[in-house]
Amino acid sequence: MKHTAINYKSVLSLFLPQGILDYFEIVDYSDMGSYYIICLEELPEKPSEYSSLPLVSKGFFPEIVVTDFPARDRTVYLKIRRRRWEDKSTGKTYSRDWHLVAEGTRITAEFGAFLKGILRNP
Repeated sequence: MKHTAINYKSVLSLFLPQGILDYFEIVDYSDMGSYYIICLEELPEKPSEYSSLPLVSKGFFPEIVVTDFPARDRTVYLKIRRRRWEDKSTGKTYSRDWHLVAEGTRITAEFGAFLKGILRNP
């Protein structure tokens, strides 16, 4: 049997709401003994709802922590950094419209519930 290298991000994605890696990437992971922490950053792709605007990434909103489903009897915490976008011509700040994403057909009910946690912590 041929052994292949383990893709740890693929393995960690098994702990995440389905579809989340369409919008976020795993940037860190910690096993704290009694709980896990998975750190996620929103991908640097302009939100499609603002594709006509001259947006540039301006870093992130303050990090939020969402409690996700337990794994192996341990709590799983997702530390999430959502991206901020700025219109170069007006200076107005934008972010992805998670209500719009949640209404789409590409995500599961589980991911929709996950997004509700993000929406409560702008």
